[in-house]
Amino acid sequence: MSHILPSSAPLRFAANLSWLYTDLPFLDRFEAAARDGFKGVECLFPHEHPRAEVAARLRDIGLELVLFNAAPGNWAAGERGLAGVPGREADFRASLIAAIELAQALGCPRVHVMAGLRSDGDAPGMTDARAQAWATYEANLRWAAEQARAADRVLTIEPINPRDMPGYLLTRPGEAFALAENIDSAHLQVQLDLYHAQIVEGDVTMRLRQMLPTGRVGHLQIAAVPDRGEPDAGELNFPWVFDELRRLNWAGWIGCEYRPRATPRPDAPGRATTDGLGWLRAANP
Repeated sequence: MSHILPSSAPLRFAANLSWLYTDLPFLDRFEAAARDGFKGVECLFPHEHPRAEVAARLRDIGLELVLFNAAPGNWAAGERGLAGVPGREADFRASLIAAIELAQALGCPRVHVMAGLRSDGDAPGMTDARAQAWATYEANLRWAAEQARAADRVLTIEPINPRDMPGYLLTRPGEAFALAENIDSAHLQVQLDLYHAQIVEGDVTMRLRQMLPTGRVGHLQIAAVPDRGEPDAGELNFPWVFDELRRLNWAGWIGCEYRPRATPRPDAPGRATTDGLGWLRAANP
């Protein structure tokens, strides 16, 4: 699956509707994103909203849903995915099949599959519990990649930093990349969130140079480090990053999974997100 971008072409940014415009009802966020110039959107859990209504918003407004998460188990009870949880294989399979069916119905090409939490928390090293979880994870992903192939969808796996999500099984970009290489399916790719990557490993430019040309990365996401605000401050130099993505011919989507810094205004819902989009205009002048 090629992501080749002419050097003069604009980067493609997708608004994450679970993080942006949150002072608007979820179904109203689609129109707000389109009004601000986004052509693509992503979100966490569209299955929590009426499918027909989501499909209608995408169709009528002319947006592309580019990514969403498969149901991760009981989120309210603290579950963060099922793919790497021993004993929950049947639940994972049911969740994955439902997510692929929803992706087909909504015309979404990618589904993020969350790994889940380790039973030994953040214990260092390859403990027996972690080894068992990792074996479960790999076996589940091999099966899932076959389901995605049959449905012409792509699954993504995302390393998440342990500061924001303690105990998460998959934390390092290198681990995710090695796993995708080992399974070796065009229907299983890495979802590289540069916010998480900077916190865990840093050296983001070299990671991009190593990973993007292989075709193993299917989706990028961005946010400032350390506050997870707009990508226009903090320790990551996003103008440099965006120029690097152009140099690397990245034509995939870049998900905007950040928390706007401005305080929501009761008299102008959505403006907290809109007013913080100066970075977007600068990225694609």
